[in-house]
Amino acid sequence: MMFQLKKTQVNTDKAPAAIGPYSQAVIAGPFVFTSGQLPVDPMTNELVGGDAANQARQVFENLKAVLAAAGTDLSKVVKATVFLKNMDDFAAVNQVYASYFGEGILPARSAVQVAKLPKDVAVEIEMIALA
Repeated sequence: MMFQLKKTQVNTDKAPAAIGPYSQAVIAGPFVFTSGQLPVDPMTNELVGGDAANQARQVFENLKAVLAAAGTDLSKVVKATVFLKNMDDFAAVNQVYASYFGEGILPARSAVQVAKLPKDVAVEIEMIALA
Protein backbone atom coordinates (compact mmCIF):
# COMPACT_ATOMS: atom_id res chain seq x y z
CA MET A 1 0.00 0.00 0.00
CA MET A 2 1.39 3.40 -0.98
CA PHE A 3 0.98 6.41 1.26
CA GLN A 4 1.98 10.01 0.89
CA LEU A 5 4.05 11.88 3.37
CA LYS A 6 3.55 15.58 3.74
CA LYS A 7 6.59 17.79 3.99
CA THR A 8 6.59 21.10 5.82
CA GLN A 9 9.14 23.89 5.57
CA VAL A 10 10.61 25.24 8.82
CA ASN A 11 11.63 28.88 9.14
CA THR A 12 12.75 30.93 12.11
CA ASP A 13 14.36 34.32 12.49
CA LYS A 14 16.24 32.93 15.51
CA ALA A 15 18.67 31.20 13.15
CA PRO A 16 20.41 32.53 10.04
CA ALA A 17 18.21 32.78 6.97
CA ALA A 18 18.93 30.41 4.12
CA ILE A 19 21.51 31.93 1.75
CA GLY A 20 20.38 29.88 -1.23
CA PRO A 21 17.50 27.82 -2.60
CA TYR A 22 16.95 25.64 0.47
CA SER A 23 15.00 25.53 3.73
CA GLN A 24 16.42 25.88 7.23
CA ALA A 25 14.75 22.53 7.87
CA VAL A 26 12.01 20.29 6.53
CA ILE A 27 9.63 18.14 8.52
CA ALA A 28 8.83 14.92 6.66
CA GLY A 29 6.83 12.23 8.40
CA PRO A 30 8.17 11.74 11.90
CA PHE A 31 11.51 13.42 11.16
CA VAL A 32 13.04 16.89 11.00
CA PHE A 33 15.93 17.30 8.57
CA THR A 34 17.99 20.42 9.20
CA SER A 35 20.16 22.09 6.63
CA GLY A 36 23.76 22.49 7.60
CA GLN A 37 24.15 25.39 9.99
CA LEU A 38 27.06 27.79 9.88
CA PRO A 39 28.47 29.90 12.72
CA VAL A 40 26.45 32.96 11.77
CA ASP A 41 24.87 35.18 14.43
CA PRO A 42 21.20 35.49 13.36
CA MET A 43 20.90 38.93 14.99
CA THR A 44 23.74 40.50 12.98
CA ASN A 45 23.95 38.04 10.08
CA GLU A 46 27.72 38.12 10.63
CA LEU A 47 30.09 35.19 10.98
CA VAL A 48 31.15 34.40 14.52
CA GLY A 49 34.91 34.54 14.70
CA GLY A 50 37.36 32.69 16.83
CA ASP A 51 38.44 29.10 16.83
CA ALA A 52 36.47 26.04 15.72
CA ALA A 53 35.08 25.49 19.23
CA ASN A 54 33.64 29.00 19.36
CA GLN A 55 32.17 28.55 15.88
CA ALA A 56 30.70 25.17 16.91
CA ARG A 57 28.89 26.80 19.85
CA GLN A 58 27.16 29.22 17.47
CA VAL A 59 26.31 26.37 15.11
CA PHE A 60 24.64 24.51 17.99
CA GLU A 61 22.69 27.59 19.06
CA ASN A 62 21.45 27.91 15.47
CA LEU A 63 20.52 24.23 15.36
CA LYS A 64 18.65 24.52 18.67
CA ALA A 65 16.64 27.43 17.23
CA VAL A 66 15.78 25.56 14.03
CA LEU A 67 14.79 22.43 15.94
CA ALA A 68 12.65 24.50 18.34
CA ALA A 69 10.87 26.10 15.37
CA ALA A 70 10.11 22.56 14.18
CA GLY A 71 8.71 21.64 17.59
CA THR A 72 11.58 19.43 18.70
CA ASP A 73 14.97 19.71 20.42
CA LEU A 74 18.45 18.23 20.68
CA SER A 75 17.21 15.36 22.87
CA LYS A 76 15.36 14.00 19.84
CA VAL A 77 18.32 14.10 17.42
CA VAL A 78 18.98 10.68 15.91
CA LYS A 79 21.78 11.56 13.46
CA ALA A 80 24.30 14.36 13.15
CA THR A 81 26.82 15.06 10.43
CA VAL A 82 29.76 17.29 11.28
CA PHE A 83 31.75 18.89 8.48
CA LEU A 84 35.18 20.19 9.48
CA LYS A 85 37.54 22.37 7.51
CA ASN A 86 40.41 20.75 9.42
CA MET A 87 40.27 17.39 11.19
CA ASP A 88 42.77 18.79 13.69
CA ASP A 89 39.77 20.67 15.16
CA PHE A 90 37.94 17.39 15.89
CA ALA A 91 38.76 17.24 19.61
CA ALA A 92 37.74 20.87 20.26
CA VAL A 93 34.50 20.55 18.29
CA ASN A 94 33.80 17.17 19.90
CA GLN A 95 34.05 18.76 23.35
CA VAL A 96 31.46 21.40 22.38
CA TYR A 97 29.31 18.72 20.75
CA ALA A 98 29.32 16.62 23.94
CA SER A 99 28.30 19.63 26.06
CA TYR A 100 25.03 20.01 24.09
CA PHE A 101 23.85 16.42 24.59
CA GLY A 102 22.74 15.19 28.00
CA GLU A 103 22.36 11.69 29.29
CA GLY A 104 20.56 9.00 27.35
CA ILE A 105 20.95 7.74 23.84
CA LEU A 106 23.38 9.88 21.89
CA PRO A 107 22.78 10.47 18.19
CA ALA A 108 24.59 8.48 15.54
CA ARG A 109 27.22 10.74 14.01
CA SER A 110 29.65 11.17 11.16
CA ALA A 111 32.48 13.70 11.16
CA VAL A 112 34.38 14.43 7.99
CA GLN A 113 37.00 16.87 6.81
CA VAL A 114 36.00 18.70 3.66
CA ALA A 115 38.01 20.76 1.21
CA LYS A 116 36.05 23.95 1.85
CA LEU A 117 32.90 25.12 3.62
CA PRO A 118 30.61 28.05 2.76
CA LYS A 119 32.03 31.40 3.86
CA ASP A 120 35.27 29.54 4.66
CA VAL A 121 34.05 28.61 8.16
CA ALA A 122 35.69 25.96 10.33
CA VAL A 123 32.58 23.85 11.03
CA GLU A 124 29.11 23.11 9.68
CA ILE A 125 26.65 20.66 11.24
CA GLU A 126 23.37 19.15 10.01
CA MET A 127 20.97 16.95 11.96
CA ILE A 128 18.04 14.60 11.67
CA ALA A 129 15.67 14.56 14.65
CA LEU A 130 12.34 13.07 15.61
CA ALA A 131 9.58 15.61 15.11
